[in-house]
Amino acid sequence: MASSLLKLAAILSLVFSILLALNTQITLSSDIEDDDDEYVLDTPPEDFRSRSRFLASVIKKGTRCNAERNNICNGVSANKGTGLLYCCKKHCRNVRGDRNNCGICGNKCKFGESCCNGRCTNIIFNVNHCGKCNKKCAPGVRCQYGTCGYA
Repeated sequence: MASSLLKLAAILSLVFSILLALNTQITLSSDIEDDDDEYVLDTPPEDFRSRSRFLASVIKKGTRCNAERNNICNGVSANKGTGLLYCCKKHCRNVRGDRNNCGICGNKCKFGESCCNGRCTNIIFNVNHCGKCNKKCAPGVRCQYGTCGYA
């Protein structure tokens, strides 16, 4: 009888672990980086050379840059204040939403964390960032495994 209960407990534990891993992986993969393909600058650069003011105020995600020269994205605010661009290594990155450059270039968030407003934040158990940045659970509802009110 004891060995049967032990086997059942082991099987249930394994099944629960697999379900938990699948749920966490799905939740975490949905918000690894900000989803924008381009950044719209809040203030166009003064020395824009394009005929179109709109084209001069757009930087494509991952645009090549050089921190010493041709630094087109050094501390530039974008997407109505939700983005802050810096030249990290050789590409423009949003340090408010890039989990590999969170807050500053080279600051990587750990597993189970996402870059929320420039801070590595645990999105698995945080009621203010449940599953992704700025997704709040209802008052009194817990965030468990990236889901509000997980049963």
